[in-house]
Amino acid sequence: MLAALARWLRAAGHDAALAPPSAPDRSLIEQARAEGRVLVSRDRRLVGEAGDVPAVLLSEGALDDQAAALGHALGLDWRLAPFTRCMMDNTPLRPATAEEVAAMPLTSRKRPGPFRACPRCGRLFWPGSHVRRMAERLQRWAAASDEGSP
Repeated sequence: MLAALARWLRAAGHDAALAPPSAPDRSLIEQARAEGRVLVSRDRRLVGEAGDVPAVLLSEGALDDQAAALGHALGLDWRLAPFTRCMMDNTPLRPATAEEVAAMPLTSRKRPGPFRACPRCGRLFWPGSHVRRMAERLQRWAAASDEGSP
């Protein structure tokens, strides 16, 4: 579930990295410290050992609940810069080239854009119905975070 949450953070424009599988806790804490990251985990012991590294403990549950908890804990802006990062590999997107746009489905090319591409993995991103649905969900999460703000 944390991988899904990381993809949604990226969809909102946040820089979200995932820990490598089987990484030792100490190395995760040191990496978070070195990179100035917030450590987000469901592991109470790991969060407890984080010391001076900002850490958020999430409980098991639905993605909406975890997004709300993270939003409240960090004052997270779910509208930071929507769809400007690759949801899969976290790379900032760039404008798609004319050749990349030409490779998109015709119905998508007819839309006004923006059309973006990931320079690392080559994925293309365009505003379609999936983006509209995702944007609506980000908007709901932002509204829920705003309700919990002082």
